[in-house]
Amino acid sequence: MLVDSFNRKIDYIRVSVTERCNFRCQYCMPEKPFSWVPKENLLSFEELFEFIKIGIDEGISKVRITGGEPLLREDLDKFIYLIHSYKPDIDLAMTTNGYLLPKVAEKLQKAGLKRINISLDSLIPEVAHHIAQKSVLSEVLEGIQKAKRVGLKVKINSVPMAGVNSEEILDILEFGISNDMPVRFIEYMENSFANRELVGLTSSEILEKIGKRYSFTDEGVEAGSPSHYYKLESGYRFGIIEPHRDDFCTHCNRIRLTAEGHLIPCLYFDEAMSIKDSIRDGNLKKAGEILREVVKNKPEKNRWDSQEESSRAFYETGG
Repeated sequence: MLVDSFNRKIDYIRVSVTERCNFRCQYCMPEKPFSWVPKENLLSFEELFEFIKIGIDEGISKVRITGGEPLLREDLDKFIYLIHSYKPDIDLAMTTNGYLLPKVAEKLQKAGLKRINISLDSLIPEVAHHIAQKSVLSEVLEGIQKAKRVGLKVKINSVPMAGVNSEEILDILEFGISNDMPVRFIEYMENSFANRELVGLTSSEILEKIGKRYSFTDEGVEAGSPSHYYKLESGYRFGIIEPHRDDFCTHCNRIRLTAEGHLIPCLYFDEAMSIKDSIRDGNLKKAGEILREVVKNKPEKNRWDSQEESSRAFYETGG
């Protein structure tokens, strides 16, 4: 079992398989040139899997595949199959922008993927184009429906931004209701790579807009989830991810691994340790020691209370 120095059980790893993305979203990487990290700099799927096996043996019970946009990396279904075959009952999930999902959803599900979170920031084509800086909405909506049809459990992620998509909160919520998919609104996470003019909505502002049409009850923070959940009178539940809350980190159970082998204890920290050399040298004992060291040094909380923004490139760590 992996337990940090604040007695939090660490049983969840987010694995970024690429920093590349086919969107240039305003809140993530709007001005980053399209680029390629040399293949030799990336851990192969087999190398990533060797480390994930160590994590599973140490108590990791949830693996989420992220990016960048993870579907840009070829043969992703084979990586998923490796993990699923090693531990069939593991909670195996993915976060994606959904654009490429129509072509691959079925084989991802057959490989062992169980759940998928899909970003949907607008239901208006022009607004979605403005946010992603390309025409994306029809493909994303098709990806959402295809994922649902092949049997994946789908959640919708949405980042409300003032003057951009803030008037669509109810529309996004009702899209989730009508499709029986949970929606999670995510407070904008300030970072130095985003559009400098962006202003996110706070959870109270989001709830105020929802409260104009719906009554809901506060269900609190769900164990093992970063979301604060609320329930409508119909029984439908939606969540808000609130990284600026003082207690947001209290129950954090996550660490992150980048495609280049950097093991990161906290999204909002630049500190990391590399497992690349130990994995490539076949020194699995050393890789396990690095894993335990990173967990031991996991900070009590993120730095949002002491910094205005993060210098961490979220497209490298999957957010």
